[in-house]
Amino acid sequence: MGAAYGILMDSKGYGVGWTFLMSALAYGGSGQYVAITFLTSIFNPVQAFLMTLMVNARHIFYGISMLDKYKDAGKLKPFLIFSMCDETFSLVYSTEAPEGVDKYWFMFFISLLNYLYWIMGSVLGGILGSMVEFNTKGLDFVLTALFVVIFLSHWSAEKNRKPALIGVLSSVVCLLIFGPEGFIIPAMITILVVLTVSRRKLVEGE
Repeated sequence: MGAAYGILMDSKGYGVGWTFLMSALAYGGSGQYVAITFLTSIFNPVQAFLMTLMVNARHIFYGISMLDKYKDAGKLKPFLIFSMCDETFSLVYSTEAPEGVDKYWFMFFISLLNYLYWIMGSVLGGILGSMVEFNTKGLDFVLTALFVVIFLSHWSAEKNRKPALIGVLSSVVCLLIFGPEGFIIPAMITILVVLTVSRRKLVEGE
């Protein structure tokens, strides 16, 4: 993922230094992919804000899901919050620290390693892109592939699949109503409302 991002940045004329800064400071994954479009067109701050919010709105749900786990993390908490991404959430949410290992340091190092992997991958992609000519058409499909893999991973790991079904159904309904350009935020709001209302039943069922 990081290498693909670095290659795309290079293809748009942005060197390794810019790629490094974006990955280290923004660390937005899919948000960084979207930012490439804004970097190569007339800047519209309102559009950039709304698009970034739509693309990364799922992080709201990641944060809500991790409230209990991060509650007593102390000095590690700011970095744990900053470094939350799809892959890190998938690991820290579903994996428990080994016996005798502090759970907060366990989550910290998972988060740190994923953060460093993303930076290194994007920088290597930028270097590779500057050395070898690539056809980047369709390269951003890696985002879709990533989301599918994460969904399937949770589907196979969780016994209670009702939340996943609620998410899929809500997204499909909102897609039909609002269309592909504007369904993400309504879908996220719908999912949040439905899960909040049915939380007790879902917990009892689990």
